[in-house]
Amino acid sequence: MLRKSLTPVLGIILIGSLLVQPAMGKEYPTRAIEILCPYAPGSSMDIVSRIVADIAPKYLGQSLVVVNKVGAGGSVSAADLISSKPDGYKLAWLANFFFATTVKTQRVPFDPNDIVPIINLHEYKLGLIVKGDSPWKTLNDLLDYAKKNPGKVKMAHGARGHSLHLGTLVISKKAGVDFVEIVYKGASPEQLAALLGGHVDVSSMAYGAVKDHVKAGNVRYLVFFSDRRYSDPPGVPCALELGFPEAANLVTLTGVYAHKNTPEGIKKTLFDGFKKVYEDPEFQQRIERMGDSPRFGGPEFMKEAIRKAEEVGVPIIKELGLYVGK
Repeated sequence: MLRKSLTPVLGIILIGSLLVQPAMGKEYPTRAIEILCPYAPGSSMDIVSRIVADIAPKYLGQSLVVVNKVGAGGSVSAADLISSKPDGYKLAWLANFFFATTVKTQRVPFDPNDIVPIINLHEYKLGLIVKGDSPWKTLNDLLDYAKKNPGKVKMAHGARGHSLHLGTLVISKKAGVDFVEIVYKGASPEQLAALLGGHVDVSSMAYGAVKDHVKAGNVRYLVFFSDRRYSDPPGVPCALELGFPEAANLVTLTGVYAHKNTPEGIKKTLFDGFKKVYEDPEFQQRIERMGDSPRFGGPEFMKEAIRKAEEVGVPIIKELGLYVGK
């Protein structure tokens, strides 16, 4: 009789314990996750990381908090990530070029291999632009003119050794032409103004910075440093199809990175959650509105992108005298 009376009670206790157990032992994440952004608030990298942070809670179940750790092209953020506990609560939003070239132009107090890629979500549209009324309708037009008129074509870029600069150098070297380089601080308004004012003939810039001018017909792209065409702006060839695969390998990609000792289960949770962010129409639309491109890739894709950019970029930064090792 006692046994019979206890059976329903034990059953209720067992069911109750099964219901309570997941809540008591809830797996990662159980609190907000920080993602370090290496550039200042309002920068394009900051905007992209905040778009991700806006959408991620739907799929990760916790807030994603952007923390701007600015300095040394990403090295300040990287050092902070490496010194943190590898528990998945501190991540970094970084570009493939940080690993391919940036750390090789600095004497960094850490091993970049202590950071591993989780997922790529974003790609910059970088390439060469001319004024809308330029006589050069194609990249070949520009290169043919430069060959016949050495020292005549003035080319603007934002920084020596930057991916925009490297892409231009790869194309000019392979074509056997020399541009007169005019360097501006970053992809600045002054750089665009110089092109529009006729002070330079061609400029290496991101589409997001000149999108409105492209749509207004003030400037045109001759080529994008990519392995594929974009739907916006339409009709612009990529470097790969024009016979410059090295420039295509200099595509700039950004995504989520973590400490290498982060447990595999947490890495998988992050990958699965951020993949859903990528697939979310809001993410796709907001990135496209910026003038950039959504670009999905897993850890192996990201490692290969770093390797390709390194293969092309390192010899050039050595030639420029920027290489210090690592």
